[in-house]
Amino acid sequence: MNPRGPELPPARGPLSAALVGHLRGAGPLPEPTGAEDPYGDDAQLALYLCYELHYRGFAGVPPGAEWDPDLLRLRALLERRFLAALRADTPVHESLDAALGALLVEPADGTGVTRFLCAEGESWQLREYAAQRSLYHLKEADPHAWALPRLWGRAKAAMAAVEYDEFGGGRAERVHARLFADLMRDLDLDAEYGRYLDAAPAEMLAVVNLMSLFGLHRALRGALVGHFAEVEITSSPGSRRLAEALRRTGAGEAAQFFYDEHVEADAVHEQVVRHEVIGGLLEEEPELAADIAFGVDATEYLEDRLARRLLDAWRAGRSALRVPLGQPSAT
Repeated sequence: MNPRGPELPPARGPLSAALVGHLRGAGPLPEPTGAEDPYGDDAQLALYLCYELHYRGFAGVPPGAEWDPDLLRLRALLERRFLAALRADTPVHESLDAALGALLVEPADGTGVTRFLCAEGESWQLREYAAQRSLYHLKEADPHAWALPRLWGRAKAAMAAVEYDEFGGGRAERVHARLFADLMRDLDLDAEYGRYLDAAPAEMLAVVNLMSLFGLHRALRGALVGHFAEVEITSSPGSRRLAEALRRTGAGEAAQFFYDEHVEADAVHEQVVRHEVIGGLLEEEPELAADIAFGVDATEYLEDRLARRLLDAWRAGRSALRVPLGQPSAT
């Protein structure tokens, strides 16, 4: 058994309920009906649970569950439906150059989440943002590391260089997941891995699941590189706005430092990813250009869905989480 992983979360429907029961040794695996919304809470939580077995697992779940053939069959079915929905729904640019070019242009009248938080976000909204982003940032760069054995030459060397920075450049205290845990503690959040899984909406689970979907399949290596490019190209300006929001609302130094670190680091990473990772991959496998563009566009599509969820709730003065956070402790 795994005594150190997070606890299994409450279910969000019949599919995830049966899966949680099975992981606890209390019943058979679920039989999806095909009627589940591929973007919905039930399907996205079930897929997240399957994927998390490849990361830290869950308390009380045997490590061997990671490669259980029946669980893998269930995961494959959920993946096919998720990927089919993404291919049908994602607005795709006509070329890779167009997809990347769109990322490089920041509209003066942009209205995204980081712009909202920078201009008018309150402390409780920044805490909500950090809580749900912790589902990725507490394992930051791990999904992208799966690309390394699937690349070679320039692309592999450049990807490894960026990942080395993400993992702290050999210094444990500089690992980006560790820095995000420090940010969470500065915001009076629980930095335990997986702590806010139950609070995160399906839109956030889909964003995280996309990385695992691309990372775990060699056939989707181009899409994973596209996802990586989207993250690195958009990170620096978004991080600058978040650092400003944290300073404006009086957050501590550790919270500010996480995003300040990303402003500088990701400005460099963006150049490396575009010219060396993507350039090197296309030099070896030019036929992957469309897959890279799909990775960029699918990431943008899911991030836009999440942004609508957050901004609709926050502008109405209500929580965007399934389970609202408690108030920060008095200082």
